[in-house]
Amino acid sequence: MDYGMMQPIAEVRSPHNDIAIYETTQLDGETGKFRCMRFADEDVQGAMDLRNRQRIVLGYQQALVRLLERRDPSFRSLFVIGHGIGSIAGYFRCKTVKVAEIDEMVVELSKRYFDYGDDNVAIGDGRRLLGEEPARSLDYIVLDAFTSKGTPAHFTTEQFFRLAADKLRPEGALVMNMMGRPRDDRLTEAIGTTLRRAFADVRCYSLPAERNRDRRNMIFCASDAAAEFGDAGAGLAEVELAEGQVIRDGLAG
Repeated sequence: MDYGMMQPIAEVRSPHNDIAIYETTQLDGETGKFRCMRFADEDVQGAMDLRNRQRIVLGYQQALVRLLERRDPSFRSLFVIGHGIGSIAGYFRCKTVKVAEIDEMVVELSKRYFDYGDDNVAIGDGRRLLGEEPARSLDYIVLDAFTSKGTPAHFTTEQFFRLAADKLRPEGALVMNMMGRPRDDRLTEAIGTTLRRAFADVRCYSLPAERNRDRRNMIFCASDAAAEFGDAGAGLAEVELAEGQVIRDGLAG
């Protein structure tokens, strides 16, 4: 991503992350005025358009929203793992939304600098908090959790995916964002294979990247109910992944 000239606003070290808040006039090829949250030297975790604060800015978040709305426009309940600045939860404010975030400072900064005003974020490990939800109670689970090493390993295992499947209603879906490649990527292939151990219908979508070998946002949609999207739109291209290894607790990492 092109971040342009960055104006630092705040830098905070929490027990989980080194967090930077800054403003910039360039973001991923777009000119404007943006406020961003970033962990360490990794990609942007959240961005706000200061001239249109309700707009979802990041392309992968636009894609997530589009997938959720196209698959089930009338869904009621959403469980989000990974808060960022609260873009997904804020967009679906009219739904019943619960958010799990391990880093209390991320939530505090989202309220201080990004206008997040809802009281629906529980602090703790997302897998544990999801485990406390009633069975068959959720329409969607959105997994958008990152550390400097990528998606935490315990969110990539067969046991976690079976837990998620148990919490979803029969027509519900797990939608998962990760960084990877559509070809020759062992982790992406392993996650696709592992998801198929827990769900009957698994789709993988790739967002654009400058070069074929570049890492980019990959979005999985897994459910026991098949859904035909046709053209997924939002820059998404459905990809067929090669078989990979099955990831299990104790073997992840």
